[in-house]
Amino acid sequence: MELFVQQAVSGLANGAIYALMALAVVMIYQTIHHLNFAQGEMAMFSTFIAWQMLAWGVPYWIAFIITIAVSFAGGFLIERVIFKPIHNAPVLSYIVAFIALFAIFNSLAGFIWEFTIKPFPTPFGKAPLLESGLLSMHQAGMIGVSVLLVVFLYLFFRYTRVGLAMRAAAENPESARLVGIRVGWTTALGWGMAAAIGAVAGLLIAPIVFLEPNMMLIILLYGFAGAVLGGLTNPAGAVFGGFTVGIVEALAGTYIPEIGNELKQPIALFMIVLVLVFKPTGLFGRKVVQRV
Repeated sequence: MELFVQQAVSGLANGAIYALMALAVVMIYQTIHHLNFAQGEMAMFSTFIAWQMLAWGVPYWIAFIITIAVSFAGGFLIERVIFKPIHNAPVLSYIVAFIALFAIFNSLAGFIWEFTIKPFPTPFGKAPLLESGLLSMHQAGMIGVSVLLVVFLYLFFRYTRVGLAMRAAAENPESARLVGIRVGWTTALGWGMAAAIGAVAGLLIAPIVFLEPNMMLIILLYGFAGAVLGGLTNPAGAVFGGFTVGIVEALAGTYIPEIGNELKQPIALFMIVLVLVFKPTGLFGRKVVQRV
């Protein structure tokens, strides 16, 4: 029982990061109805920016805030410069743009900071949180920051005019335009917020996986799994899916000997396929009916 609790709590900590990535994926999906394959590379590049500021002697939390602001601005500009012009382009154009962004961020990070693995500091420390040792201070910090961010976003989208406008634009762009909402700008805001959320995920996971240009590949895969599991049309469902994927990954690697640590990664792919086969809209996604 103690091993079960320990692995479940550990999975909850990793699931917090997967939940943030799933939330970032869903936020962009709701604005343009496409999956951003470069979401992880954008988060990785933001983490490198934070690492550089820390290397220059900038205090951690100041670097944290600046990185979030830079990431938001970067996501906003990417939508305005790259995706706004191809708004009515075929799906293949979006896929090519996402692959191009993936390659650009990955190669640029390697060119500037090299492809060597770098340690990344944690402001929380790595000592056990309690005498039980179920969680380290950093894992507890990961969960705490993730939960606070999710609560902040819930309040933002629930009670602010900008948040309500963004929800309306994502739900029904045509009707939103009729009531004076600038749908294009809300889309750009969604991109900026998704980039900022991804940056938080990168900053929190970097002390565990270490910093290098390919650090977010598996994290994004788990984020996709969480988004599909919870539902691509439901941000709250995506958060639930991310936490679920983290717990399932940890428990499966422990209790299924055939999987072990080496085969935990395909679990995310298996969950994606399983959900798509039996419930394509996800556990909490809504069905979209179109009249023809």
